Formats: sequence, structure tokens, C-alpha cells
Amino acid sequence: MTRKRLAVASIATAAVITAAGCATPPPAPLQTLSDYKIGVAKRIAATSRDTYSTPVPEMLKSIVVLEITLDKAGAPLEVTAFRNNGYEELTLRAITSVVDAAPFAVPEPALLQGTGTVSFLETFLFRDDDTFQLRSLVPSPP
Repeated sequence: MTRKRLAVASIATAAVITAAGCATPPPAPLQTLSDYKIGVAKRIAATSRDTYSTPVPEMLKSIVVLEITLDKAGAPLEVTAFRNNGYEELTLRAITSVVDAAPFAVPEPALLQGTGTVSFLETFLFRDDDTFQLRSLVPSPP
């Protein structure tokens, strides 16, 4: 009887191990546009000497919103000012910061639009000393 129980237990254990080994792992979550945008913002911040990381002041000198279009290799195709406060030099600095930080990570195929590009808005928050923080990197309030 003991051998029979041992044999049954061995077969059951082997079946569990085999089933576990053959199980298909869940697919990795696809990169969202928000995830990709944060990656781009981190690259811009890392390559620019004009950023700050302290909390965003209540009053900002300028807010510049850029529309950024990247190709499937992560290279900028078009960077245009979507909104600015009239400080053209700060708008130009924001655009230059994007171009200088390129190339960016290759976007997931699911993020590409019909033209093989990915487009999104990024907001540059300029303080009085003309340094900026990227809205995508500002922590959400609790």
C-alpha cells in the first residue's frame, strides 16, 4: 500500500510540474503612450542643463506646450509650439531641448499611428530663472 501511494503521489507531482512548465506566461503589458511620454521626458531632463527638480512654484514665468512627433526609430520629425506665453526664447529653448535629447527609445509598434509615427504633447514649466520642469515628470498630488 505504501508503494502504491508513493507511486500515485509521484505521478501527481510529475503532472503538476509538467503542467507548470508548459504554462504560457501572461503576455507582458504593452507600453502605453503615457509610459513612452515619461521616457521621452526623462531623456530630455537628463540631457538638459536647464531643468529643475524642486516643487513647481505657484507662479510660473511661462508654460510652453509642444506637439512632438517622432518616427518609428524615435527620431523627431516635427516639434512645434502648441501653446506659449509669448516668450519666444523659452519656446525655442523647449524645442531645442527636444531635438538635442534625440534619439529617443523606439516606440512600441502599437503606439505608432498610420503614418508610422507617434505624436503627443509635452508641457514645459518655466520658472523665473528660465529653468524648466516637464509636466510628465511632476508627481501627481496625493
